[in-house]
Amino acid sequence: MTSILGELQVGDSGQVTAFRDAGAAYRRKLLAMGLTPGARFSVCRVAPLGDPIQLQIRGFQLSVRRDEAAVVEVSRI
Repeated sequence: MTSILGELQVGDSGQVTAFRDAGAAYRRKLLAMGLTPGARFSVCRVAPLGDPIQLQIRGFQLSVRRDEAAVVEVSRI
């Protein structure tokens, strides 16, 4: 089942599958942060107002804003 990264809750795990309508520069930024297709992650925390989201990915903690998370398609694990 495909979802959007921004829709996941604390404790959910997933795998990056694709990017939606992200421009080339924006896509490169996400790839540089480690959000590459096939990367597995878990949602550690969500800020009280819902922005940003903290992920555990590739052995480190990564915080992404909701607008960044809105273009990342994931499959839940």
